[in-house]
Amino acid sequence: MSQLYEYLKMAVSNIKANKVRSFLTMLGIIIGISSVILIVSLGNGAKNVITGEMSGIASGQIALYTYDSTGSYYITNDDIEAIQNEISGIKAVNVYSGCEGTTTTKKGEFKVEGSGQMASYPYFSTATIFKGRCFNENEYLAGQPVCVIGEEDALRLFGSSDVVGMNLDVTCWGTEVAFTIIGVEKAEESSFLSFTYDNSPVNIYFPLTVLSTIYGMEMDDYYQIYLLAEDDADTTAITTQVVNLLERRHQCYGEDIYQYESFNDYMSIVNTVINAVTMLISLVAAISLVVGGIGVMNIMLVSVTERTREIGIRKALGAKTRSIMLQFLSESAIITMIGGLLGIITGIAEAYLVAKIIALVNPQLSFTPSVSIITVLITTLFSSTIGLFFGIYPAKKAAKLSPIEALRRN
Repeated sequence: MSQLYEYLKMAVSNIKANKVRSFLTMLGIIIGISSVILIVSLGNGAKNVITGEMSGIASGQIALYTYDSTGSYYITNDDIEAIQNEISGIKAVNVYSGCEGTTTTKKGEFKVEGSGQMASYPYFSTATIFKGRCFNENEYLAGQPVCVIGEEDALRLFGSSDVVGMNLDVTCWGTEVAFTIIGVEKAEESSFLSFTYDNSPVNIYFPLTVLSTIYGMEMDDYYQIYLLAEDDADTTAITTQVVNLLERRHQCYGEDIYQYESFNDYMSIVNTVINAVTMLISLVAAISLVVGGIGVMNIMLVSVTERTREIGIRKALGAKTRSIMLQFLSESAIITMIGGLLGIITGIAEAYLVAKIIALVNPQLSFTPSVSIITVLITTLFSSTIGLFFGIYPAKKAAKLSPIEALRRN
């Protein structure tokens, strides 16, 4: 143990004696490690923001639909009731249908996109009601013309968000309906998933039954419904049970009448793609580690040439081949280890700097890099391995020198 300590002291002493050369040798390792840390940290940070926002939008949601054009296999209200009563793990079921129209206020004329929703609408909405309330089950069953609008839309329509109790006259399909505003919702702030444009339509949400009681639409069956699974529920199992239930009720088992799309499946695909891209770019960046390792080998070969007489003297005094080899391996290992530590610090600093620059250029894309301890450990281990691997050849060359041959050289 004491002998190894001496080797480490000698290695550190030699590195200090050649500071500039040692730093230039470390530079390839520093660049390689910092590049990997930078890319992985930014990739993980962006992934966390994207998946977090997407989860907030539709986590646990399942869209169930049929391509049946005849309507024979449409999902009925009785089917929805059976799903809620017989399938466990379902928090809510929703159906919505829209209409397009116009409205005029003192602020001007606006396009309106109306969305008829079931009473379960709050479960599926990512916004929160901060003034008033959402429509309830009684209002839904009665088909009352009440609605909820967003805060930004309220400001556009009336110049104020204090609009609860006010009427909004909407003309749709040639019929004007006075909707009473009973709630104002505030959307959660989004970094990546914020899509707005000038003159965008005003969105209002009202009981789905309004389409039947006022506009005369038949609301008995639907080609598509939405399910919301309980937290941590198995969406795949729930979907299978629901499909089996519908096939049994409509006597179409095995005909693939009903299809589904699970948000969790999409999330899995997104994560896989992001991880694959991050891994691919990291592997490309890791090539610089190999280049850095070659640099370590070259410098160690130069060091062997410069210290030939020293090696000859040590071997003449009885130093074993193993001792000479360990001395040079220690030096290459320390160089790569120091380079690895500097690379980790540099990579983390660069990741936060790049994220800060991105936030300054486009505040909507702001996010915090996620530094993975596993990535740091792997890159540190890899850099140390590179140093040892590329230090073996110079160390062997030094260890195999004959004392007489070594002392003969100038």
